[in-house]
Amino acid sequence: MIEVVISALVLASMYGLIAIGISLTWASIGMLNLAQGFIFTAGGYTAWLYAQYAEGWGLEGVGLSAGVLIFGMLGSALAGLFVGAIAFLPLQDRDNFRTRSLIATLAISLIGTQIWLILFGPQNKPLPPVFGEGRIEIGPAGMSYQQLGTIIVASVMLALVILWMRSSRRGLQMRAMMMDPLGAAVVGVSVRSTGMRVLAISGALTGLSSVLLAQVFFVSPTSGVQPLTTGLIISLAGGLGSIPGTVAAAGLIGLAEALTARYLQQSLVPFVLFAIVVLILIFRPRGLGGLLEDVRE
Repeated sequence: MIEVVISALVLASMYGLIAIGISLTWASIGMLNLAQGFIFTAGGYTAWLYAQYAEGWGLEGVGLSAGVLIFGMLGSALAGLFVGAIAFLPLQDRDNFRTRSLIATLAISLIGTQIWLILFGPQNKPLPPVFGEGRIEIGPAGMSYQQLGTIIVASVMLALVILWMRSSRRGLQMRAMMMDPLGAAVVGVSVRSTGMRVLAISGALTGLSSVLLAQVFFVSPTSGVQPLTTGLIISLAGGLGSIPGTVAAAGLIGLAEALTARYLQQSLVPFVLFAIVVLILIFRPRGLGGLLEDVRE
């Protein structure tokens, strides 16, 4: 059972980063970013390119690992800005922005997959172990360095983003956009610059998730499809725009996936996850975030 809990925490850490990026984007600018899979893959390939050059230069150890993480986040942040330049800035002040941006990000995702296939081919690209290959024994079970590092890095990154949103001026502007976009614009908050900042931050979170997941599943032109699906499930179950709800949903979905894979079959995981989100939305249309708000009240 300890191994199941550890696996659930690892899955929640990786998929939760993507889901939080989706939720932040929706809450801030009202855009459901279906190009998140394209952004995910961009981070993975950027990290892979850095690893190829770094290993050729003889770089290893902490420098290699830190560079893979940083370049993965940087590549996805730039991809997020690219998506914003196409699907947000030209469409933000037009009618039916949500529908237009949904179609635009879907188009970017489909075209992007073909671009990655042309540039890098269909072969899987492995990333070097970021956290080493050791293992820590915990009673009858154990945890690899990769699992421990994934949980710690994802938790620290999420804490830093929340701290930045609560304490910095730019973060407060972003929170104002999440609460009332029209009111934020009236008091002088730039919708366009804040929106692009949100897309860069959500992209960086997705890039970190890409590097962490690539430790197990490698990088390929279609590697962002399944994380996008799971991220959407988590963000819907948690309540779009609710960070506490998204975190709670990530834990629930991670546990459900770990239990299903362990005691049933891996092929049943998508059915179980979709069943969970449907049940949550039937009984709690605002997701787990709405439930947490009701409890606080």
